[in-house]
Amino acid sequence: MFLIKKSDVLKLAQELSKDYQVYGPFVEKTSGQAFFDKVADVAEISLSAPIPSNPPKQAVFPQMERILSYRYDAAKKAAEMNPDYKVVPKALFGLRPCDLNGMLCLDRFFMGQEFVDDVYLAHRKSMFIVTNSCTTAFKQCLCVCMDSGPFAKEGFDLNLVDLGDNYLVEAGSDKGKALAEKMGLAAAGDAEAKQKSAALDKAIKTFEPVAIDNKAWISRVINRVTTGFAREDVWEYVGDQCFECGACTFVCPSCSCFNVVDVSSAACDGCTDRLRTWDSCSYEGYARMAGGHNPRKPVEDRRNKRFFCKLSYSQSKKYLRPGCVGCGRCQWVCPGDIGIPNVVTYVRREITKQG
Repeated sequence: MFLIKKSDVLKLAQELSKDYQVYGPFVEKTSGQAFFDKVADVAEISLSAPIPSNPPKQAVFPQMERILSYRYDAAKKAAEMNPDYKVVPKALFGLRPCDLNGMLCLDRFFMGQEFVDDVYLAHRKSMFIVTNSCTTAFKQCLCVCMDSGPFAKEGFDLNLVDLGDNYLVEAGSDKGKALAEKMGLAAAGDAEAKQKSAALDKAIKTFEPVAIDNKAWISRVINRVTTGFAREDVWEYVGDQCFECGACTFVCPSCSCFNVVDVSSAACDGCTDRLRTWDSCSYEGYARMAGGHNPRKPVEDRRNKRFFCKLSYSQSKKYLRPGCVGCGRCQWVCPGDIGIPNVVTYVRREITKQG
């Protein structure tokens, strides 16, 4: 462990900018909203900014990306295909623990199963991650229910913990340790470790009562969702509230659904680009098959599937954790008020026969 003065912490980002394209949280002046994106100047980064409105997954899993190009020669009836994607080394600076856990879910989806996605792997291998542990919970947060915060535990190169005048800097990888040593950071000791422990205890006490209250119910709701014992009328109610806008999917740091389309390219006659784009299980066309058959045409079936993806034992086994990381963004953006916290409440009411 190391220490760095709070006034010097962006020097880490400045050093990283020599080898990486730096992404970080910043507050947009016109709207006052926090976003996580590429910054032209590391001075724009605000480590005190609230949970960004957008997840950082676009840095490793872009919303639209060309993954290959091909040219079909009609005369020869042959196609020449070439991987064609752009990988730039990126440093994610000030990542919140919930968003880090969302990225770990993506890692296990794209790289941790039978097949490995080469495009995702290329992005991930060229990345440096600096997390920023939350010493104060934000209003929409429920990471304490999902074991994804408020402090980061794994998956980072460096982790920052606010100790007042200083940041505690924890190295989680060899390249993280190398950067801390290169910067000449002072070593931290037992006193700083105790300060970190006290800061964690204090942070947990700052969560909204509903987050603490729901923690005991998450495992029971997961059991109901997994075994199919959540009543149909609960899913019908949730489906009736859904606008099918897909906003929950696009702001979720762990959602990995995508579509692949081929688009004609102006590069040459017969040239085509293959694009990967984000998709959403909210959309009616998401599960539509050839011939027009759709096994999930009713919206409640699609909502059921989304919450099964976030709150089921099978997903927890695949991701080694729940699919929901407790960032609260889905609750914030949903016009139908059916984010994860409210759905947990609906199932809880059904279990207790309240409301």
